[in-house]
Amino acid sequence: MAKQKSVWYCSECGQKQFKWLGQCPSCNQWNTFQEEIEMSSLPRRFEAQATQASRPVKLNEVKLHETPRILTHIHECDRLIGGGIVPGSLTLVGGDPGIGKSTLLLQLSHALAKQGLIVLYVCGEESVEQTSMRAHRLGIQTDNLLLLCETNFTLIKNHIDQINPDILIVDSIQIVYKSEITSAPGSVSQVRETTTEFMHLAKGRGIATFLIGHVTKSGEIAGPRVLEHLVDTVLYFEGDKQHHYRMIRVIKNRFGPTDEIAVFQMKEAGLVEVPNPSEIFLEERRKEVIGSVIIPTLEGSRPILVEVQALVTDTVFSTPSRRCTGLDQNRLALLLAVLEKRMGYHLHKCDVFVSVAGGLRILEPAIDLGILLASASSMRNCILDPETTVVGEVGLGGEVRSVSRLESRLKEAIHMGFQRCIIPKHNIKGISADIRQKIRIQGVEFVEEAVDALLK
Repeated sequence: MAKQKSVWYCSECGQKQFKWLGQCPSCNQWNTFQEEIEMSSLPRRFEAQATQASRPVKLNEVKLHETPRILTHIHECDRLIGGGIVPGSLTLVGGDPGIGKSTLLLQLSHALAKQGLIVLYVCGEESVEQTSMRAHRLGIQTDNLLLLCETNFTLIKNHIDQINPDILIVDSIQIVYKSEITSAPGSVSQVRETTTEFMHLAKGRGIATFLIGHVTKSGEIAGPRVLEHLVDTVLYFEGDKQHHYRMIRVIKNRFGPTDEIAVFQMKEAGLVEVPNPSEIFLEERRKEVIGSVIIPTLEGSRPILVEVQALVTDTVFSTPSRRCTGLDQNRLALLLAVLEKRMGYHLHKCDVFVSVAGGLRILEPAIDLGILLASASSMRNCILDPETTVVGEVGLGGEVRSVSRLESRLKEAIHMGFQRCIIPKHNIKGISADIRQKIRIQGVEFVEEAVDALLK
């Protein structure tokens, strides 16, 4: 008989302790340790582990070949993950509840099943009837898509042995458990062990595996950090459920670029890909609006034009508010301090609210100059030129710093019909003559020059 002992695991990073601690010494989070019962000895830890031992290979003897890909024929998905699904890859899909994770993977299953691939969809959180109803609502009818309502890993592995699928989808990893581990499903031990088992299955048998993961209240994928280290690709759903748009962002990708983004629109027939996000985000734009500016931002390799709106009002409280949506609040406070110092605006007596229209979240510093100009427009009650876009990073001294891949941003602005662009002065020398003929470019070196150019 294996001995049992009580241990404590951090729910954030997976740190193991033999007694309870108030603060985790690894990630410094408070009240994250959970008690679990650990088996001291097991006859065999991983069921799906390969029985044949690997051997060392000389570097010069390794045969290099191009990684094969399985095309889904959903253009945005193929571009997002680097050109298609790699056989044997392990992908983690996270996002808020009800945002569309199961819907997307059902549509992905249909696209792959139509190519003759066998897809096994493990729907542990819902019954087969519930999943079938969603599939019929999405218009999915195929014999190559198999549904399995099971949460015990051993039974799931037995079905995988019999079916030998090409694609495996687990919805969700927090509900799958191993009976040998006494802790509850969704605990640190269960999530870590079951994910490792699925990794052995994916790598050993060449099964492309997708795992759906829950998120915590802070918006991070639930479970220890080792969960993200084990998988090859991490996809994260973004977007407000009140909006119809969903953004899927690549956080990690061993087979392609990271920080890519794909935009989908939720409709009755499921998620529909949006080939031109700039047009979608600007379709409800009003040109004669105070405090509104268009910024050509860059998400991965895709330039997107977004609208940033600012509202500056007098405050009746001793401490003014600094609220934002889709931006870093600390970055906003820093930029407002620069604007107050360089332009002499009395923003310490005003409440400032800044929002990115459409529900997109932007973290790159190239939007700094646009946020400053939108705030200055609302402060002075002046309308910015609706045919002008703004891009540039702002330093603490008020200088406007250069940004990367400016030509891609300018091409997108030209495509959407803009006539003028305010850019950092250091970026002007790298712009081709062809782009200069299509859009009027004005370089600025300090914040004051940009404010004077648009708010005369």
